[in-house]
Amino acid sequence: MMTVEVAYALPDEQKIVSVQVSENCTVYEAVIQSRIVEYFPEIDPDNALMGVFGKAVKDPKSAQLHAGDRVEIYRPLLADPKEIRARKAAEKAKAEKGEG
Repeated sequence: MMTVEVAYALPDEQKIVSVQVSENCTVYEAVIQSRIVEYFPEIDPDNALMGVFGKAVKDPKSAQLHAGDRVEIYRPLLADPKEIRARKAAEKAKAEKGEG
């Protein structure tokens, strides 16, 4: 057995659950065993994006964990960061030309 953490955060609330798992536990299995979905029912473990210490995991059902790892469940983005940067750059350019 080993201990890992499962973390999920909303803008105003976060939870980190410490859970004992088997040595060959996957990211997905740790999320299920943590029962974090009971606190945050909006989490869909079968489709949620997940990572370990900020590094995204492509296949949570096969990615194995190590003792002390922190699994993170990511929320979907509300807006594409590239679109936001482009919009801000366009607004700045417009303001510099005196059009804003």
